[in-house]
Amino acid sequence: MFHIGLLMMAGPAGHSDSGSGSALQAVFEQLRSAHTLSLTLTSPLCLAVIALDRYLSVQHPAAESYSYDLTVTDGRWRIKCQLADSLSRWVRTGSLRCGAGVLVAQLSMVHDETRLSHSYVRIDNIHSVVELPERLLSIKDVETIPEWCQDHVTRSDGPLLLSRKYYLSLWINDDPFGRVWLPYSPPPDVVIDVSRITLLADLEAFFHSSRRPLPLLVRILHRSRIRYYGKPGQNIEFPFQVYCEVADQSGVMSMVVWNDLCPEWFNRLTVGSVLYLQHYSLKHSYQNRSRPHIRTLSLMTFHSIEISLNPRSPVSVVTVIPPKSVQPQWCLPDVPYNFATRSEVDSMNKNQACDIIGLVTYVGRVERIRSKEKTGPEKFWAYRWVHAVDGTTDSPFILEIFSSSQPDIFNNICPMTYLVCTQMRVCQTGCSVYLTSSTETQLFITGCHKKQPYVSEPKVKTFIQWTKTLKDSVMLRRTAVGGHYCYPPAPPTFTPSSNNNMTNEPITAVADLKGELESLQYREHRRVAVQGYIAAMQYHTWPPQPETPHSELQQEVVSVQGVSDTGAAIPPSTMEEMILTQREMDSTSPDSDVTVSPKRRRVQTGSKGVHRQYFTRSKKQSNRQVGLTSHDEEEEEQQDEELESEESEVEDEHTSVRQSAVGKEIDQTSQVPDVQQAASSALWESRVWPLVKRQLTDHFCCGKLNQESIPEKFNFDDKEVLLHHLNLSPAKWTPDLTSQTRTHTPVACTGYFTLTILGLNQTAAVDVLFVPVVSPDDPRAAGVPHTQHDNSLLSCISTGRLCVQPDGSCPAPGSLMSSAPQLESERVVCIVDLCLLRERRVEMICSKLYRTADICQPDGTQ
Repeated sequence: MFHIGLLMMAGPAGHSDSGSGSALQAVFEQLRSAHTLSLTLTSPLCLAVIALDRYLSVQHPAAESYSYDLTVTDGRWRIKCQLADSLSRWVRTGSLRCGAGVLVAQLSMVHDETRLSHSYVRIDNIHSVVELPERLLSIKDVETIPEWCQDHVTRSDGPLLLSRKYYLSLWINDDPFGRVWLPYSPPPDVVIDVSRITLLADLEAFFHSSRRPLPLLVRILHRSRIRYYGKPGQNIEFPFQVYCEVADQSGVMSMVVWNDLCPEWFNRLTVGSVLYLQHYSLKHSYQNRSRPHIRTLSLMTFHSIEISLNPRSPVSVVTVIPPKSVQPQWCLPDVPYNFATRSEVDSMNKNQACDIIGLVTYVGRVERIRSKEKTGPEKFWAYRWVHAVDGTTDSPFILEIFSSSQPDIFNNICPMTYLVCTQMRVCQTGCSVYLTSSTETQLFITGCHKKQPYVSEPKVKTFIQWTKTLKDSVMLRRTAVGGHYCYPPAPPTFTPSSNNNMTNEPITAVADLKGELESLQYREHRRVAVQGYIAAMQYHTWPPQPETPHSELQQEVVSVQGVSDTGAAIPPSTMEEMILTQREMDSTSPDSDVTVSPKRRRVQTGSKGVHRQYFTRSKKQSNRQVGLTSHDEEEEEQQDEELESEESEVEDEHTSVRQSAVGKEIDQTSQVPDVQQAASSALWESRVWPLVKRQLTDHFCCGKLNQESIPEKFNFDDKEVLLHHLNLSPAKWTPDLTSQTRTHTPVACTGYFTLTILGLNQTAAVDVLFVPVVSPDDPRAAGVPHTQHDNSLLSCISTGRLCVQPDGSCPAPGSLMSSAPQLESERVVCIVDLCLLRERRVEMICSKLYRTADICQPDGTQ
């Protein structure tokens, strides 16, 4: 039977005294001496989170869909623990993340009663998530910290719950993750018998007979991303599926790779590979799925049946033929491409497929959207917006790129790299044209182009020649990363969505925003529409300037849970005890900022203070708001080297400009009846606002603008740190990246507005931020028609931008706010983009405001 004493004796040779002074050792001594298997700590234990792993829950489908294993360390030892399902929301909202400190309040020992000698530690309660103390910040390499073995055979690469054989990617299900997914390796030399093979066109005859089909010799033309179809209670060890389109001289057919074969073969079944298939099976083709557009091949496509590669019954045999061994007499078709230039995209049909190549100028942060699938566990898609230019027009490609099961490429897209995207689909909404990725899209960036079949395409060669005319320093000044970005722009008129019209979002009552905000998960993007009246508007400069306190400024101070260097939590202050309810003190949920009664507001506390607040029947108070064939081989090699060398020269010649843009985030409110102008802010309030704001049931406040909401300049010196912040929170802690600081140089942002939208019933209000476009350097200016207007507040918010004055300057805040009285009694519909940023900060940005004249009824009347 597993015994706690074994934990502390399982260290490597030479570490016999490593447990000395270990906080983990002291806790496990207490757990071993406890009469029960559970231990509640009198002083919470501060540990550093070094890994987070997710897997499908084994509970009933009505319970949590996913469970988590947590690897923590006290600096002396590291250990993998299971996180109690009741605490999983700490992970889903991004509060509990790698590189953070966690105050563990309760843990227990769990024995697997169906197996011999298998036990593990479970964390049952978390007091709070905090910044790491100095002693844990000194960790440089987590791999050098010895691991405590938890049974006779350490399973550091698999779930503690042995009924699960694999981990999922932390935030989405369609990326390969973990050691079970074998990496790509060049195929070895093989000898195959091609005298007895069959053609795809002949498989129909085998399908309707009892004969086993002969081997196939095919080329992969397209490959889909991974599809995960696991469900709680399902008895399939590896519920994965991958579709490929394969072809020979007779036609094209779908091939499906099932279950255990996906981790074994996915990274080796690359587009262009030639396969020799044996012991496959045939079945009716599944019709309700997307398919790649293959219009450049004069071959028949067979849709009635598909090839299935199975791990058993029968065990399929897959052989990848090395490129040098592929013979011309096999007559296998080349991979088809349909490259389009940016100048050609505008004239293409909606949903038409094309391939593109471009120089990246903007990369947005990775966000997630919830899948609309009604069955199975909760699922998200990860995507990011990218701009790329190809020299055929001044306008960039606007690309909506979803994860393509190529995480090493998707997470490393950065400005100044050459990007190739295949099987993109044309999207047209009004005057806006952009490209979105499909299930079969493949991505290629710097370092991946060599030996790819497309390097000999004429438009790729033309693009390479164009890049030779560019000056790197000039292109670098046009680059940007991160910030709030949403495309395409909302239509000019608002009509609520119906069964026949999905142009706009359904209208959400202001009071119902509470449910929307509470259900948001980490980096989840959601768009809502609310209607009401603009009750107040305030202008703020950006970057924020240090402010001196005024006598009329009411400030609120919230005590922060501290941590001593010994790992014990500093007891909460009296102020914190007055604010937090008992549920918050127990910390069983990270949602401690949710309003539960009209007389009390609840706040989430952490090392940086208040991140999100809801007000209920309370005075407006100040808050702290604490991204080819053999004969062409020599020519191809030259093209490969040319493409790669052009890209590598970019980083050698770069120049970067830094400027400090760090401000203290302080939110203030002034009781001013009309427009008040100052150096840094101006405020307007409607006549009704002073009468109703103290009687509100709910007031949802977004606080100050987050630095993460503003795009910033890109420079190569900070490349790794920038990508770390733009991507989703990683599953493993890299101390070098999290400890580095960078200079945030905002792109064309001089200020922003806070809009207070009062619901029609005057019982709830919401504050949203409006960040106008003031320069063509702003990534949001691309692909949006530039229409002149009178620079009134209503016009600015309706169009999303300020118009430059004849002298080239932007209108002053005073002139903008002078038109604020026009907002009085104007009924509006506000389109709000919601996104839960890291560290529990909610981004609430107004992307479009519709005036009364722009609002239509579902029947088309106004």
